[in-house]
Amino acid sequence: MTEKQKEGDYSANPEAKEGYELEFCDNFGGTELNTTKWLPYYLPQWSSRENTKPRYNLQDGYLQLHIEADQKPWSPEHDGDLRVSSLQTGCFSGEVGSSIGQLPFKEGLVVKEAQPTVKLYTPQYGYFEVRLKAVPLSGYMCAFWMIGFAERPEQTSEICICEIKGEHISSERSVIGYGVHPFNDPNIKDEFYEDAFDIDASSFHVYAAEWTPEGIDFYIDNQKIRRIEQSADYPMQFMLNIYEVPDSLTPEARNASFPKTMVVDYVRGYKRN
Repeated sequence: MTEKQKEGDYSANPEAKEGYELEFCDNFGGTELNTTKWLPYYLPQWSSRENTKPRYNLQDGYLQLHIEADQKPWSPEHDGDLRVSSLQTGCFSGEVGSSIGQLPFKEGLVVKEAQPTVKLYTPQYGYFEVRLKAVPLSGYMCAFWMIGFAERPEQTSEICICEIKGEHISSERSVIGYGVHPFNDPNIKDEFYEDAFDIDASSFHVYAAEWTPEGIDFYIDNQKIRRIEQSADYPMQFMLNIYEVPDSLTPEARNASFPKTMVVDYVRGYKRN
């Protein structure tokens, strides 16, 4: 790692990437979310669009995703008091009462609100990166990940590019989670890592993954950290979010002022030339 990386201020990458074509890019300019690229909800089929609206704003070329004091849990029935602000690049579900929907994260889920099929960005293979600042408070988790679009029930696995828990962030060292989860995909085995790196994840860093038919390579600040020899073979959509996890909140975190904010500089998706 360079001294700049150790200081936790890793610079943005240029948009051009040798050997690749940029096919998705949001630099979060202006003051309004680009709804041709993002749906401002979190798995609304298991709750509702109204109950899963994120708290956010765009300012000075950055997306700020918030957890605010008056924000309600997204799905008390299924996820307790968990609060989340999230954007996603696609949506699909079956009819109300069915079990057809993206990310079946627990047994017994049924669709509460049927969703129209929306495919804003659902690639199959490519190189994907985000530049973000996480929240260094226990009980807050920031993440950038992919889930199967799930038009078939087995196409539900996850590629997690980064999952950053506030309790694991310090000025010298931070633990970053990354890897794959199968959910209902019988061809994927759970392979998830939480490794420590000499970065301060509360400052800007670039997290990326290259997904090919043969496997997935994971990167932090352009340095490869691991290869996973597994690969889903169906389209995936992106999820970008901040969570408040009640069981992990400390008194310090509870007493800290709101909003709790994840800051995102950009999100990019490339395909090979």
